[in-house]
Amino acid sequence: MSDQIQFIVEKLNQEPFKKNYNLITFDSLESMQLLQLLNDVLGEIDPKHAVDIREELPEQTAKRMLSLLGILKYKPPGSISDLSAFRQGLVTGSKPVIHPVLHWLLQRTNELKKRAYLARFLVKLEVPAEFLQDDTVADINKQYEELMEAFKNLHKECEQLKTSGLSTAEIRRDISAMEEEKDQLIKRVERLKKRVETVQNHQRMLEIARQLRLEKEREESLAQQKQEQKNQLFHAEQRLQRAQLQLKEMHHAVVDSKPESLMKKLEEEINFNSYLVTEKIPRELESKKNSTYFLQKVVAEPAMSQSDLNALEIKINEVNAQINQLIEKRMMKYEPIDSKFSMYRQQASIISRKKEAKAEELQAAKEEMASAERQMLQKTNQAHELEGSEVLKGDEFKHYVNKLRSKNTFYKKKRLEIAEITAEYGILQRTEELLKQRHEAIQQQLQAIEDKKGISGYSYTQEELERVSAVKSEMDEMKGRTLDNMSEMVKKLNIMVAEKKASLAPVIKELRQLRQKCQELTQECDEKKTQYDSCAAGLESNRSTLEQEVKGLLEECVQEESNYHYINCMKRNLEIQLQRAKEEMKAYVSPDPQERRKAIREQYTRMILEQENLGKKLREKQKVVRESHGPNMKQIKMWQDFEQLMECKRECFLKQQNQTAIGQVIQEGGKDRLVL
Repeated sequence: MSDQIQFIVEKLNQEPFKKNYNLITFDSLESMQLLQLLNDVLGEIDPKHAVDIREELPEQTAKRMLSLLGILKYKPPGSISDLSAFRQGLVTGSKPVIHPVLHWLLQRTNELKKRAYLARFLVKLEVPAEFLQDDTVADINKQYEELMEAFKNLHKECEQLKTSGLSTAEIRRDISAMEEEKDQLIKRVERLKKRVETVQNHQRMLEIARQLRLEKEREESLAQQKQEQKNQLFHAEQRLQRAQLQLKEMHHAVVDSKPESLMKKLEEEINFNSYLVTEKIPRELESKKNSTYFLQKVVAEPAMSQSDLNALEIKINEVNAQINQLIEKRMMKYEPIDSKFSMYRQQASIISRKKEAKAEELQAAKEEMASAERQMLQKTNQAHELEGSEVLKGDEFKHYVNKLRSKNTFYKKKRLEIAEITAEYGILQRTEELLKQRHEAIQQQLQAIEDKKGISGYSYTQEELERVSAVKSEMDEMKGRTLDNMSEMVKKLNIMVAEKKASLAPVIKELRQLRQKCQELTQECDEKKTQYDSCAAGLESNRSTLEQEVKGLLEECVQEESNYHYINCMKRNLEIQLQRAKEEMKAYVSPDPQERRKAIREQYTRMILEQENLGKKLREKQKVVRESHGPNMKQIKMWQDFEQLMECKRECFLKQQNQTAIGQVIQEGGKDRLVL
């Protein structure tokens, strides 16, 4: 328990609460203060609950806190098994109830913030079933559920994007890399522009290149459109094949059928569908509605313990036993009279059960047939995608067999031609081998003749000499060209060297004098530098020791001065507190009532009583306002209706006056005409 309180105090002293509590002050908090603290924590999780609990009734506060804790899925600890005791402790601000709640909330604040945010959009409003019978309400409820599902999907996508690992540093690096690539491309384009500007008719060439690029882009778009049209054509062919297949099946079904059989089949389907619509589906829908209603009722109930479940099971068993007893009594009472009716009822129930079973079997068979048809269509589509063909039937299969036979004869002819070509290829290969052997024999004879004449290898060496002489002539030409170029380059270099020597001669003389001066000055600089370094090292060591001593003395002085000021402040505070305590004690002990009223304790108790009286008056006033709110609203409505009625009367009166005035004018005009 102490670890729990320590954790609560540490969390409350941190952001965003900053309560500055310790264990003693937290333990000394009163019930209203604890409730306000719990409300502040709940307000941090859900901003709607950031209110002052003194401005609302305790029952409203408890109801609001319990609803939020239910949304956050808080479960009371094992020591508080009774839910009513937990509610009572929450109303009264009991420490054994509020401390575990605070510990649980502060352990998982971020997770609970997310849950409270999602609860604003995902806690479903329960609409009663009788209201859903209205089409408008049902449509609005459906739109509400669709929006809720859309919010769920968007929230999942948002969480996935947050956890996808795309950090801002990586994005910045990518942006900087792209900017560098952009700069490099701009520089490269500028270099290419400068290089192209020297070429004649570069504007015309650039225009032609631009037109070429546009034509290539147009070609790519046309190729893409062509591919899309091919895909559309393929899908259209698939739809056509499916329609043809359905048409064939319908033709096959209609060939051997008669109007009477078709009408009979349609009547059977109509009877089956009417049975489903009028009896089976409404009964299933009603059972589903009842089950959902009971499930919603169970969900709306508060969390139940094992003892509550055991009590409910006992009640269920008792009610079942009473139902069985009532059924037995009814059977004993009406058995001789309703014996025939019971037999007919049993037969009717057996027939209805058989009918339901057969209807379910028929529906299952229809679903199985529909799934088989879907699988067949999928298989045919896969066969088309693999460049396959449909499953052939009847005349098409015979035509396909005849086609295969013709192809087989054509294949046999081509196979004979391939065998003849392979035989001819073997003959040609054999002749090639014979010619190679004859060539080798002739070469051996030529070599033997050369050996006899004493000029072995003459033919080979002659071929090699011709080849080498051709290569040598080419190399000689290249050497001649390179030697001429090298001689010209050497002459140019010699001339340039002579010119540079003539121009650098006076500079070299000046440089020699400056080198001598530089050597003398560097020696003098090194000597002065060694002297300076030795002196600076000694001064630096003295300065560092003095700085350390001064620093230590300053720290001691500051510490002593702070201790002195702290002790003086503590002394003054203690004197003031002692003086206030003496004055308070004197005022509290004194027999004079005027002096007692000046005591702080009396002042605070008086202020507390005043605030309590004010709170009572305000609650009474609120109660009076609530009681008179309904009659007052009715009276306002009556006055508004009375005002509308008087306005209507005024308008009617004005219209009547206008009509009378117009009638008088018409009558006067008629009289004038008669006089004329």
